Amino acid sequence: MKTPSSSAVTGLPTAVRLRLRVTAAAETAVRSGHPWVFSDSIHELNHNGQTGELAVIYDRKNKFLAVGLFDPESPIRVRILHAGKPQSIDQSWWRTRLGQALARRRDLFDAQTTGYRLIHGESDGWPGLVLDRYDTTLALKLYTSAWLPRLNDILALIQEQVPAERIVLRLSRNIQATANAQFQRTDGQLLQGQPPAGPVIFLENGARFEADVVRGQKTGFFLDQRENRREVETLAQGRRVLNAFSFSGGFSVYAARGGATAVTDLDISAHALDAAKRNFALNTNFPGVAACHHEIAHGDAFDWLAASTAKFDLVVLDPPSLAKRAVEKTGALRAYERLATLGIARLAPDGILVAGSCSAHVPAEEFFETVRRAAAKSGRTFTALKTLRHPPDHPAGFKEAEYLKVIYLKPAT
Repeated sequence: MKTPSSSAVTGLPTAVRLRLRVTAAAETAVRSGHPWVFSDSIHELNHNGQTGELAVIYDRKNKFLAVGLFDPESPIRVRILHAGKPQSIDQSWWRTRLGQALARRRDLFDAQTTGYRLIHGESDGWPGLVLDRYDTTLALKLYTSAWLPRLNDILALIQEQVPAERIVLRLSRNIQATANAQFQRTDGQLLQGQPPAGPVIFLENGARFEADVVRGQKTGFFLDQRENRREVETLAQGRRVLNAFSFSGGFSVYAARGGATAVTDLDISAHALDAAKRNFALNTNFPGVAACHHEIAHGDAFDWLAASTAKFDLVVLDPPSLAKRAVEKTGALRAYERLATLGIARLAPDGILVAGSCSAHVPAEEFFETVRRAAAKSGRTFTALKTLRHPPDHPAGFKEAEYLKVIYLKPAT
């Protein structure tokens, strides 16, 4: 493999390249396009790798297999950047890789949507790195320490290709200690521009929302549910809507704009509910939002649904991940079934259930079947109106990336 033309691009010296050999199963996975090599798949390396070092993987015949970012602190020890024929990982390579991700979004959105994902990690060839746009603000989130040694160089490329007023760094919880101690980087750190006076405002299909890019969940907003919010808008006319696990009220704003008579935001976080109130107020220029009755319910969604006797014509269940690890899948499926059962109990006779999961460890068909089973046990007859998966700015390029799934159930005619 050619070494990079500039150590400033790799962020590390290139004199002694880290060389790895992996198990036969890992070789097969890499050849098939899987972007991760786990620590227990490595059976030979020529030296102890450093955080962010480029690791070159060779196959059993001593031929180049792939190159990736080395992370000695993560079970995902190597995140693949390129597999196949050897390539020089230089500044031109990085620039091209960024341009490819941006080109995929070029024709997806018009001026009515200024909040969307520009880089979606592994599925865009940037393993463990996410870049979201919120109007003139960019939020750059890292899920592996491997990016930290080359952050300045990647930042320069982003500044070159994506004009922005400011760029904010977000760090996954598991890398914050390393980022602070070794690289003097902190979650919410400003990388470019002036600090925002508060949450930044962006457009989504013409609606205005705020995003707390400095301290909010993920990068400040759940951009991946855009298509589902739009779908709920088309179903909301004349309906009373419950938005459980509402976060900052995105589904509620769309439902109100679509003609809902009343919406209730239910969340355990008072902070999130305050944001929901502000987002509703941001959109009273729409007649539907101005006319819609907006209620707030503060509490645990499972407990609230179990205790409530209220009926709704549309119930949205969009919980956080209920299975963060593979071993939690069985328990998560039980929780999803209970949640669907509770949601169905709150439905009026002609009510529609919208149930979603963002748990990558719960396969879509198992989740859909779980919701259908809860519906069947209710004694009422439902049919699946539709199922939706990932939006185009959140592509899922490998199995573990397939986290989002939503099913719509309506009473059978």
